[in-house]
This record gives sequence, structure tokens and C-alpha cells, in this order.
Amino acid sequence: MIRGLFQPMHLLVILVIVLIVFGPGKLPELGNSLGKAIKGFKKAVGDENHDGESAATMNQASEKK
Repeated sequence: MIRGLFQPMHLLVILVIVLIVFGPGKLPELGNSLGKAIKGFKKAVGDENHDGESAATMNQASEKK
């Protein structure tokens, strides 16, 4: 059932529905806000990984002393 979920025809129908609901003038704004949200999410995930690495490095340095 999931295998056929993202066929091109399904994506086209979803695009048409989004176009009808939001209108062509609102689509660039939606794309922009979606891009910013994805960028913020990636940054937050990246910051979390760097925080974990720096904490591990500090723990190793304190153990060596």
C-alpha cells in the first residue's frame, strides 16, 4: 500500500489541490516559509550534534587530567 503512495499522478493531484486552496499568488510565500522551516530544522539538528561532540571532548579532556 505504501509502495504506490508517491506516484507521479498522486503528486500532480496534490499539487492541483494545493493550487486551488492557496492560489497561485500564495505559492511562492508558502515555498519560502517551508524552506526557512527546513533550514531551521537542519540547523537545530546540526547544533545538537555539535553540542554533543563538544561535551564528549570536554569529558575526555577532564578524564585525562
